[in-house]
Amino acid sequence: MINGQILKQAVISGANNISNQKNSINDLNIFPVPDGDTGTNMSMTVNAAVAALEDFDGTCAGDAAGITASAMLRGARGNSGVITSLIFRGFAQGLKDIEEVDGKNLAAALGIGVDAAYKAVMKPTEGTILTVARMAYEAGIEAAKYDRDVVSVWQTIVDKANEALAITPQLLPVLKKAGVVDAGGKGLCVIFEGMLSVIKNGIMIEADDDTAPATVSTFESAAAEFDDDIRFTYCTEFIVGRNAEIETEIGELRSYLESIGDCVVVVNDDEIIKVHVHTEQPGNALSKGLEFGQLLTVKVENMKEQHKNVKSTKKKAEKERFVPAEPENDFGFVAVAAGNGLKDLFKDLGCDNVVSGGQSMNPSTDDIYEAIMATPAKNVLVLPNNKNIILAAEQTIPMVKDRNVIIVPTRTIPQGMTAMLNFDPEISAESNAQLMTDALASVGTGLVTFAARSSEFGGKKIKEGDIIALENGKLTITEKSTVKALVKLAKNMVSRDTSFITLIYGEDVTEEEAEKAYEELREKFGSKTDITLVKGDQPVYYFILSVE
Repeated sequence: MINGQILKQAVISGANNISNQKNSINDLNIFPVPDGDTGTNMSMTVNAAVAALEDFDGTCAGDAAGITASAMLRGARGNSGVITSLIFRGFAQGLKDIEEVDGKNLAAALGIGVDAAYKAVMKPTEGTILTVARMAYEAGIEAAKYDRDVVSVWQTIVDKANEALAITPQLLPVLKKAGVVDAGGKGLCVIFEGMLSVIKNGIMIEADDDTAPATVSTFESAAAEFDDDIRFTYCTEFIVGRNAEIETEIGELRSYLESIGDCVVVVNDDEIIKVHVHTEQPGNALSKGLEFGQLLTVKVENMKEQHKNVKSTKKKAEKERFVPAEPENDFGFVAVAAGNGLKDLFKDLGCDNVVSGGQSMNPSTDDIYEAIMATPAKNVLVLPNNKNIILAAEQTIPMVKDRNVIIVPTRTIPQGMTAMLNFDPEISAESNAQLMTDALASVGTGLVTFAARSSEFGGKKIKEGDIIALENGKLTITEKSTVKALVKLAKNMVSRDTSFITLIYGEDVTEEEAEKAYEELREKFGSKTDITLVKGDQPVYYFILSVE
């Protein structure tokens, strides 16, 4: 049997184990494109739970599982990170209120998470993390029929997960061709193995000294949001453990906080109320919170004092902070993009907020949630602009209570641009989402980047550092020159029906190189198409080509 403290140590051990091995998991990426960040995403997801568990000193396994699941959901990054968080949410649901758990409890809870993960993916693919999790659960539940011992069952789960991982190349031809196993499945095995070390031997795997945990600071200085004009001095954040006997509406707490401050955010579920407010009366805010239950965490920051410090010692690459806003307008938009030029472009197209992220830099569910809550609209349409961010964005829908959130499944920057251009303010949010989604089929996306590793893909031998071009996600061209690769790509994509070409150049392309590329496109296609050059400043991709 294991209690809350053992489960806490197991989760931390699993997090340390994947932090130690995240780079080798990243290297399992089957494509030469520089997007191998599965290990990093999963590490950041699980480490979100480590921070949340730090002050947990209870003994209830269900409580530890609940804290873990809530933190991982908010910290989830990338598809593998979201799936991992859903698996651990299964533990929270299956172990709720259970003080000590045995092997059957753990296996059954894992099954709840596996079911949720399969349902979350539009088209579940075998040979991935889903297969590893499912086969591990099936073996665990079978083993528990004969022996409910937690060590025996979890050992079976780990062994079967590794067996399942070994056959992923047989289930997914692209893995077999690349000679690798599934990266997400490997990450899950590593997490489970770290947990086993505690469950079986009582030994927590420590984080390597030279391997910093993959984390992103979620709580930056509140003063970084503001200029010199700060209306209220104290940024006050607290979490209340709800008292089930108190029936007072949460709206009363929100109304009171709005009367003594601004930037009010009140998020709640059956167990907690999370509050954020800027006020001159933090004590009164906390006293009001106590009317709903016990204070679990409290943070009060003097923003004026911090602002002085921020001004004197500016941080580099400071993470943007989104200020909560009331849903006043009918429509609002959140996009995900990397690069100042692309951020400006989406804001020019009508986006209220742009979350930093994209290829190899997936934002967390909480990052997207904060941007949604900072969008002053009753209906917020979210453009992920990357296939590996869509699932994380979808997890925000049940988190947001006071506005309607719709995810438009844009998989590329050009698709995001096209979606925005097709928005119609005269129709409903749902009709707009359908209209914008239908429009995605009319735009083609071309990408010019570099090979992150030597490989053979699609019958082509590729050397690390070669220039490669992708047409709608399919690698089609290898070259030594970025401009030559771009021109060949455009020839493949442009047809007699093409009306518009947008060329977006990245941070590693000079203006001279961009102009040269633009002129070559004008020379070949300018007589029949409208060609636009945009400075996107995006990392990873030298050029992004939009063809409509």
